[in-house]
Amino acid sequence: MAAIDQQPIQTFADRQTADSAITLPEALLAESSQQPSWPQDISISAFRKAWILQGEPLWLRVFETHREKMQIKNASAALANLEKIFNCTFQLANSKGFQAMSLRDLSRETGISMGGLYAYIGSKDDLAAVIEGVLRQTIDDVMADLEAQQLDPVARVKAIIHADMYMNDTMHNWYYFCYLEAKGLSREQRDAAIGLESKFHSRLVATFEDGIAAGIFHCKDVDLLAIQVVALLQQWYLKRWKFQQLQINIETYISYLVETTLKGLAYRA
Repeated sequence: MAAIDQQPIQTFADRQTADSAITLPEALLAESSQQPSWPQDISISAFRKAWILQGEPLWLRVFETHREKMQIKNASAALANLEKIFNCTFQLANSKGFQAMSLRDLSRETGISMGGLYAYIGSKDDLAAVIEGVLRQTIDDVMADLEAQQLDPVARVKAIIHADMYMNDTMHNWYYFCYLEAKGLSREQRDAAIGLESKFHSRLVATFEDGIAAGIFHCKDVDLLAIQVVALLQQWYLKRWKFQQLQINIETYISYLVETTLKGLAYRA
């Protein structure tokens, strides 16, 4: 999905007085402070303001997750190489498979010597563990924040679906790797990946049950509905080519997911 264009801030004309140059920004700030933010505003722009999951903030998250196992302790020195290492890992995993990929392949693809590479990662297991760990922590952080907002069940259903779609669209390679390469991971990593999906399933079920308890949802089997929702969410990163071929954008698919889920809960606005 294309990034949202950032429009440049327009300067005031030279003939404008100093007073007006002061009061107008203050008025704009006051107006913006009254506008809803994520998750009351569930637009992708509001989400991206609240959660920056690209660029330097993402690689800082990777660094913090993995820093105890790295010889490089200076974040500013590590970020550029971490970006190379993980982006090239995703490329190689997609082209030849993670299990067939070697660290020598990764060294050649990144342009980082084997000795330099070992300063960041000790093994392929380290790579897989960081990818799973960063994704798990990101999902936990975003979903825990939603729980802390104490949204009503309908708003929570919408926010969970929007948040997961925004995350899996932005971190497509991370989601795809954890799903596709799960069979080749260590037992501990496989368990962690399974636990990630189970926790998300449980969050959905708890939200559905809260709505049922409040008398606004009606559903005979919340577990089956949660399984269906998870499977539909996964389609966005597993079958992206299909959505592109059919010219279905993220907003259209999110609307379908929300509508389908609320229908499954027999919700009437």
